[in-house]
Amino acid sequence: MEASSANQHDPKHPAQLSDERLQRVVLEHPERMPRHVAFIMDGNGRWAKQRNLARLFGHKEGVKSVREMVEAGVDIGIDAMTFFTFSKENWKRPKKEVSALMQLLVSTIRKEVAELDNNNVTLRTIGCLDDLPEVPRRELMLAMDRLAKNDGLVLTLAISYSGRQDILDAVNHLVTSGVTPIREQDISGALTTAGLPDPDLLIRTSGERRISNFLLWQIAYSELFITRTFWPDFRRRQLLEAIYDYQHRERRFGCISEQLIEP
Repeated sequence: MEASSANQHDPKHPAQLSDERLQRVVLEHPERMPRHVAFIMDGNGRWAKQRNLARLFGHKEGVKSVREMVEAGVDIGIDAMTFFTFSKENWKRPKKEVSALMQLLVSTIRKEVAELDNNNVTLRTIGCLDDLPEVPRRELMLAMDRLAKNDGLVLTLAISYSGRQDILDAVNHLVTSGVTPIREQDISGALTTAGLPDPDLLIRTSGERRISNFLLWQIAYSELFITRTFWPDFRRRQLLEAIYDYQHRERRFGCISEQLIEP
């Protein structure tokens, strides 16, 4: 859910703060900073439709939001960001739109890779890259190779991704490898996200209230932040508000509040 309006008279409530002050307030609690933020980027098409534009314009504007998220993540010290870029199910969309999205992916990678390198960002992908046409697949591989030496924020693009398929592939790999009994840590280690912390915060834009087959295993204890804002309008300010909200939640992981208080 979006940040509550109940305490909007609090001088430190996001509504009362400038962008710069809000960032300073968020940075006051580094121990509460989410290590890994995941995004379901929804609403590009509706954003464009409201402006009587073709859907592709919404996707192009949404690229700017991704750029701002990564820049903000680098600035405030987030370890990892994962973006649901293209799902397995998205291949069912009209061929013209899919082709345009693949072209946008290629142009974006070529345009952004140098800046990602300057910001010490590492690039990863999850999903079935073999589903992609040759050119976007090659550009992704080249970008990942170029950024592999970096050790800053880990940027993961979920492309042709299915959470169910990720779990299924992991279990089949473990069974084929003769692992028995299969433990939770075995599955976590066999998923495509192995080596990354599970998302602390999952943000979904456009007001939709579903997970859409994204990181199903990994988000078991993630905090959810659902906003009506369409993805092209979700920028640094909105991210900081989501993190502020996250920092004021109590994460119990199945325990009760009293168990979290150290003696």
